[in-house]
Amino acid sequence: MSAPRALLNDFIRFSNVDGPGNRFVLFFQGCNFNCTYCHNPYTISTCIDCEICIEPCPEDALFLGPAGRVTVDWDRCTRCDICVDVCPYDSTPLARQVGVDEILSEIRSTAPFLSGITVSGGEATLQPEFVATLFAELKAHPDTRHLTTFVDSNGACTTATWDLLLPVMDGAMIDLKALDDDLHTRLTGVGNDQVLDSIRHLAQRDRLYEVRLPLISGINDADDLLTRTARRLASIDPAMRIKVIGFRRHGVRSRYQDLTEPTTDQMEHYEQVLSAAGVREIVRV
Repeated sequence: MSAPRALLNDFIRFSNVDGPGNRFVLFFQGCNFNCTYCHNPYTISTCIDCEICIEPCPEDALFLGPAGRVTVDWDRCTRCDICVDVCPYDSTPLARQVGVDEILSEIRSTAPFLSGITVSGGEATLQPEFVATLFAELKAHPDTRHLTTFVDSNGACTTATWDLLLPVMDGAMIDLKALDDDLHTRLTGVGNDQVLDSIRHLAQRDRLYEVRLPLISGINDADDLLTRTARRLASIDPAMRIKVIGFRRHGVRSRYQDLTEPTTDQMEHYEQVLSAAGVREIVRV
């Protein structure tokens, strides 16, 4: 069987906001959600080769290549992201296919300075065979086996996907956009049954690092909703770590720029409501 490959948007060599410690982060291309407040909307879809981005490129770095695919001349590309800005389909021509060995080489170059690896997106669980193979290789080599392996996910995948990853995964960070299914569907385009199943499945197997609650003022931050959310999560694991993330406009698509950012006082109030409802460990960002 051939080695799995993945469609990758980009990677960051050093991050301290994508899990514990200093982490190498991979951002996969493609997502099964379409969140109104997505900060990386260009990672949602895969390129359909519509050619809209070719002419606006100021460096003539894009062209129609073999089989009618929009292709990048990396010697010319300056990563100005004009192609991303003009794309009407929440995608980018800059995503590329990568192999496990290529990513391992990148990680090894900075491994002594890293605490771990996080796969994010997009949605990393849409390419689970690649993730499982990468994590297994990291665990197998003496120079990388000290690195913890984390998945940053929307949780909308099957338990079978998690079971593929569990033997080589140290932790998962799951977003819960809203406890109410109707509101979750309005925010993401998808219901939350699989998300809640993922949270429960991972918690029972001691692989749930944290649940993240991205909150938008006036949308998914009502006291009653937060109280019910806290009680549901505490019923799964009273010691569950909850990260409260206030919405920020940076990177959000222009049509959603009128969404309201929570104030510092509101963020403190969210923490108080969650704590009163039974959550023991709360982090605010």
